[in-house]
Amino acid sequence: MKNLVVCLMAAVVLLAIASTGIAKEQELIGAGATFPYPLYSKMFDVYSKEYGVKVNYQSIGSGGGIRQLINKTVDFGGSDAVMSAEDLKTAQAPVLHVPTVAGAVVVTYNIAGSPEIKLTPDVVADIFLGTIKKWSDPRILSANTGTKLPDMAITVIHRSDGSGTTNIFADYLCKVSKEWKDKVGLGTSLNWPTGLGGKGNPGVAGLVQQTPGSIGYVELIYALQNKMPYAGIKNKKGNWIKPSIASTSKAANIALPDNMMVSLTDTDAADGYPVSGFTWILMYTEQRYGDRTEEKAQEVVKLVWWMAHQGQKYAEPMEYAPLSKAAVEKAEKLIKSVTYGGKQIMK
Repeated sequence: MKNLVVCLMAAVVLLAIASTGIAKEQELIGAGATFPYPLYSKMFDVYSKEYGVKVNYQSIGSGGGIRQLINKTVDFGGSDAVMSAEDLKTAQAPVLHVPTVAGAVVVTYNIAGSPEIKLTPDVVADIFLGTIKKWSDPRILSANTGTKLPDMAITVIHRSDGSGTTNIFADYLCKVSKEWKDKVGLGTSLNWPTGLGGKGNPGVAGLVQQTPGSIGYVELIYALQNKMPYAGIKNKKGNWIKPSIASTSKAANIALPDNMMVSLTDTDAADGYPVSGFTWILMYTEQRYGDRTEEKAQEVVKLVWWMAHQGQKYAEPMEYAPLSKAAVEKAEKLIKSVTYGGKQIMK
């Protein structure tokens, strides 16, 4: 009899929790960019331990994150690409782009001995267009006097999935190469003229490591974690720049629009790395949709606010550029614009 009473009391408690929505409010679901995934993993682990809210983030690529946000199957998306006009229209409601950090997309390669190499913008574009086919091409050698490069074929490695990293890289190539802009263009998914596809930053990094003579593009942390070499790129001011926190921060030091939907590529900064970009958390401005509760909306807002503030201290140790003071202020305004049933969530 005593056991029956205990079981009944436990059932009543569970029903009470379910009816108030407390149980399901302890987990937030996100999906999207692989670009910031190493950092987000750290952030979400810390946040869970500090606040008791689990954040389940699937690194499926920016294109997938955007699709899941539009389908309303996640609480937030992650993207290194600004949503297209078509995607914003399909969403049928305003979507905020809240910046979290800036990062560098590096050109990594697999050459025996891992020599340090330098590449000009036109050479990068022509390699990925398939026009430059060998490491011994005179245009590569002219920028790398004294560096021994092999007379072997170049194998291009690119993303096979919808990718914000691809969008940043293609955005840069569109700015420095008319041929790229005309033939390939901009987007998270491209009709590649040459090469092999890998899924996610990890997939591209893995294929480059497995393929002698290959070249690809990944976020800086993936090259560092895998001890892969990456090229110095000549920027708009004619300076050879290696990707780093400092050179990424220089690229991000620009006038920022209120909506933070801005490109950082091909920077005018003399010391700025030219293939840099923000990564964003995507969320609906109005959080009352479907069966979402106000508590769930509040938890999402608290998380994103934490990422733009306390979470910033985890950026530099993982080779991402933290938000500048100006970028944080823009992010604050965006987060404070989030509503539930028309009522401002954070004041």
